[in-house]
Amino acid sequence: MNKNSLAKTLGELKNSGYKSKSVKEEIRENLIHKLSNGEPTFPGIIGYDESVIPDTERALLSRHNMLFLGLRGQAKTRMARQMTALLDEYIPVIAGSEINDNPVHPISRYARELIAEKGDATPIDWLHRSERYGEKLATPDVSVADLIGDIDPIKAANLRLTFADERVIHYGIIPKSNRSIFVINELPDLQARIQVALFNILQEGDIQIRGFKLRLPLDILFVFTANPEDYTNRGSIVTPLKDRIESQILTHYPKNIEDSLTITEQEADIPEAQSKKIKISDLVKRLIEQVAFEARTSEMVDQKSGVSARLPIAAYENAVSAAERRAIINKEKETQIWISDLTGIIPSITGKVELVYEGEQEGPYQVAFNLLNKAIRTQFAQYFPGPDTIKKRKAQQKEPDNIYKTVISWFDKGNTLDILFNITDKEKTQLLYKVDGLYGIVKKTYPYANEKESVLLMELILHGLSSYSLISKKVLDGKIEFKDLMGSMLNMNTDPASFEDEEGFEQEGY
Repeated sequence: MNKNSLAKTLGELKNSGYKSKSVKEEIRENLIHKLSNGEPTFPGIIGYDESVIPDTERALLSRHNMLFLGLRGQAKTRMARQMTALLDEYIPVIAGSEINDNPVHPISRYARELIAEKGDATPIDWLHRSERYGEKLATPDVSVADLIGDIDPIKAANLRLTFADERVIHYGIIPKSNRSIFVINELPDLQARIQVALFNILQEGDIQIRGFKLRLPLDILFVFTANPEDYTNRGSIVTPLKDRIESQILTHYPKNIEDSLTITEQEADIPEAQSKKIKISDLVKRLIEQVAFEARTSEMVDQKSGVSARLPIAAYENAVSAAERRAIINKEKETQIWISDLTGIIPSITGKVELVYEGEQEGPYQVAFNLLNKAIRTQFAQYFPGPDTIKKRKAQQKEPDNIYKTVISWFDKGNTLDILFNITDKEKTQLLYKVDGLYGIVKKTYPYANEKESVLLMELILHGLSSYSLISKKVLDGKIEFKDLMGSMLNMNTDPASFEDEEGFEQEGY
């Protein structure tokens, strides 16, 4: 639609046959059109097709204000922002109106007086849907003046008006969002007295500003977001306000790793030059996603606070950068992300999980390393037989021998494998081939894997066996050390700086 071809005056607008619609009717009609044509209503929102999106569509069809209730990082604000795509491309407004007055149904004194003065010659502006969105983060310092408005003494002086005149009012962000979508994020953080000020706006359309009682039937779709934690920790939504919000929609984290993978790849900011140089396997991607899944069930992590989808996104970016840094140091033109590179994602974990008391005692770095180790253990069992499964099969005489026996024996003989973080790909490959039986396991399980895939899987076996406490893994300054478990336990008695968690994962220097 070309804005220049649209009506410029009220008379032209009437002659064009324009029919006024409320913002909720507008969204309803456009939503019906999209649903009828099979078009996606919330593109890019992953994992909500059978839950949040249908609930939201039903609320919009019902012309409801709504509350998205869920933990952090669950796309609540993104859902609200995408609703602007359901608005008409342009709507007419009275030129110069602070509150986007509808030319057919003006509600402000300014618009009514302008129409009375100029009639059909009243100038018309056209507002694009991208301009019809207001958003406010609720914080304890938000005031009624911010949201609704206040008396403006400067305006009174300039116009030579008394404070008894309605024209001295300076409108807040809500009236200025008339005929738009307005979002209040983290609603419980809004003081109770401020929440009370929203009652009449939501239902009756009355607003009061410093003694002025104005009948302003604002045309707004309200969307609120809240975290369930807020109900007990920082504040609450007052009951009368909650009662006036017609639909409450519960959001959630991705229910499976496939959805989580799609979200991370969609949101991670990886420049083209970086992606060409750094190859990331599906295995490494799944390990990164698994960290978030482990955190969401960990006893060390505060589950009320949640584990945001931003964790794997940031971890993905850090993993790519860890490999890139190594390649730059080694002057390699390209490389792949090794499992040892995932030590570089630890800062992405520590900053995105809230720990309970036990987790604080353990320490954020140790908790992060334990989550990574658990993710390796979980994903290892998806690629190779789990050692515990082999024991059960052997006891039932269904498995002739432990396929990891040769590898474990190699370490039991006193051999040690030190993998430096900044080692070249060629040197790392040579090191992995030194371990007896390692390549044989990969060749037997994945006979068609190429060399890069094979050596990555060989590294996975070492990390996987350590996660099952069959060999020792110790993260030291600049390297990861693999050795036999018994020798490592004996060394711990003489090395007070080293410690080991319940799954055999050792960490030093944190």
